[in-house]
Amino acid sequence: MSTPAHAALHNTVGRLGFTAGQVIQEFGYDSDVDDELRFAIEDLTTNELEDEDYGDVADGVLIWWREDDGDLVDAVVDGLTNLAEGGSIVVLTPKAGREGHVQASDIEEAATTAGLHTSGTINACEDWTATRLAAPKSGRR
Repeated sequence: MSTPAHAALHNTVGRLGFTAGQVIQEFGYDSDVDDELRFAIEDLTTNELEDEDYGDVADGVLIWWREDDGDLVDAVVDGLTNLAEGGSIVVLTPKAGREGHVQASDIEEAATTAGLHTSGTINACEDWTATRLAAPKSGRR
C-alpha cells in the first residue's frame, strides 16, 4: 500500500538521478542514516545497495557524510573508483541545525577538488539534505 510519504520518497529518489536497474554503491552507512530513503532507492533501482567493499562497476554512489567524518575529498575520490562513466555521486549530509551538519561550501570545494561539480541540492528526507555531484559536461578545462 502506497502512502503519500512513500510516494514522496520515490519522487525524491528519482530527483537524485537514480533509475531502475542501476547498481548503487553506498559509503558512510551508520545507525543515523535514513532507512526509508535507503529502501526507496532499493525499490526504485530493484537492487540492494552495495557496500564500500563492492569491487564492480556502480552506476551511482551514495555517500552519507557528517562534519566529523574526515576528509570529504577522499570520500568523493573513493566514490569515483568504481563509478561508471556518466554516473553521479549523491552526498547526503545532516540538515542545517542538526548534529554533523556540513556547509554547502565544503561540499562544493570537495566536488571541485575531485574534478566534479554540484548539480543541485534537495531536501532528501527528514534529517538529510542531498547534493548531487557530476562530471563536467565538457572535457575541456
